[in-house]
Amino acid sequence: MSAFRTSGPARAGQYAALLAYLVFLAFPFLWLVSTAFKPATELGSLHPTWIPRDPTLDNFRQAFDEQPLLRAAGNSLLAALAAALVAVAVATPMAYVLARHRSRLTAAASGWVVVSQAFPFVLLIIPLFLVLKNLHLVNSLPGLVLVYVVWSLPFALWMLTGYVRAVPAELEEAAAVDGAGRLRTLVSVIGPLLAPGVVATALFAFVTAWNEFFFALVLLKTPEKQTLPVVLTHFLGAEGVADLGPLAAAAFLATLPSLVVFALIQRRITGGLAAGAVKS
Repeated sequence: MSAFRTSGPARAGQYAALLAYLVFLAFPFLWLVSTAFKPATELGSLHPTWIPRDPTLDNFRQAFDEQPLLRAAGNSLLAALAAALVAVAVATPMAYVLARHRSRLTAAASGWVVVSQAFPFVLLIIPLFLVLKNLHLVNSLPGLVLVYVVWSLPFALWMLTGYVRAVPAELEEAAAVDGAGRLRTLVSVIGPLLAPGVVATALFAFVTAWNEFFFALVLLKTPEKQTLPVVLTHFLGAEGVADLGPLAAAAFLATLPSLVVFALIQRRITGGLAAGAVKS
């Protein structure tokens, strides 16, 4: 065991590297928050500062006056929630079958799930657009939700399959000995143990759909149906010049839901990922 222990200087170097990485990740968000509260005079300064000298809320007021942020946020919330719930509802029973009934077919299905994650979005958008056009779902939130479900389903299935494998099969056998049927076993025994993994998977599906831009830009043309990431692009002028203050304020507000959700169920995310990485 001593061979795996790190010395004091090595451990200090690890912590220093971790701290540098955290600073690297936090820098864009901190600069976004600083920009959101700066007045126009400071935004054009040749010597920018981290902390605004004269903080103001004018950028937030201007952002809401220029663009329908609340309506766009409502569209994003509806699409993200629906996509997360449907993806988890579909992936959970599929993950159970892949984890408990191993065969060549399930192995091929698992391999296809992994391979499908390598497909670029550009290759997917044309077939998806044609399918939605035939279903008369182009330029509609239900069509966008369907795309988000298809997009997030491989990851949800992969994560939940690993989590199901972490649940001992002996628990199901014991429940069967006690007289519980298959449905009762799944609901009363397996269901509570899978709850952290289901919550973690739903969270990732929600955040992914909330932040998605490309599919929403291509599929939604009516301004009343556009999601928040698409509306943020409206703060760019015709020549590509950004209205920096309102854009930073709107982008800051758009990141808050993801941060709040992560803060509320951080422990369940960690538990779901850790359990999903363990095989029985």
